[in-house]
Amino acid sequence: MKESTLHKDDKLKNGSVSSTLILYNDDINTFDHVIKSLVEVCGHDSVQAEQCALIVHFKGSCQIKSGMLEVLNAMSRSLNAKGLKSKVESL
Repeated sequence: MKESTLHKDDKLKNGSVSSTLILYNDDINTFDHVIKSLVEVCGHDSVQAEQCALIVHFKGSCQIKSGMLEVLNAMSRSLNAKGLKSKVESL
């Protein structure tokens, strides 16, 4: 499998968004782990990551990133490898 570098600003060439990455709540991971993972994997700043973690906690899920399907699938796999529950949905 060929690896490619992911950039947090990756978008389709025409500027449109094709998919969204959704994070789901669980009773296992701490807020600190979720926040750290969102910063590392998705390129969120700490405030944005904390807001997403709170939304996930209180609402059960949150759209944490939009962009190209291939990029979001890689992010989802990375989040899942860290023990978080995420999936990509096409728009």
